[in-house]
Amino acid sequence: MTHHLRAGIRNATSADAPQIAAIWNKAICDTTVTFASDPKTTQAVAALLTDPPSCLVYDHHGAVAGFARYFQFRGGSGYRHTAELTVMLEPAAQGMGAGRALVEAVCDLAKSHGMHSIFAGCSAENPNAIGFHNKLGFDQLAVLPQVGFKFDRWIDLVLMQKRL
Repeated sequence: MTHHLRAGIRNATSADAPQIAAIWNKAICDTTVTFASDPKTTQAVAALLTDPPSCLVYDHHGAVAGFARYFQFRGGSGYRHTAELTVMLEPAAQGMGAGRALVEAVCDLAKSHGMHSIFAGCSAENPNAIGFHNKLGFDQLAVLPQVGFKFDRWIDLVLMQKRL
């Protein structure tokens, strides 16, 4: 499958887990782009890199500059064709097309694995993410008020969907 991926995009491997964790942990510790507050361990990230591959990385000169992954939207067989995605980039990789390439590639990957639609949950405090997903064909479906709590405040979640 790797030969179908866009330039710079490849399947993540367990060797990428430390770099993926570092990117993710910057967002966890310093921002509200994710509502998670507990840093990811390298072991926890490596466990997400399962078969079939569901995590892709943006490889910039041998270093992971970003990643995107998809996973089942909710538990249960009725949701087996619906996915959710996570995409994160190093700040230096933002605005250069890496995020677009990652999301397009992970959507293609999810579709090839039988997914019918994919969701993105964006922090309402991150209007750039909402605009980014909108440009990639995601429709805003709902604002879930005060579902996230981080840095001693409630944060709304903007739910967006793209049919694959």
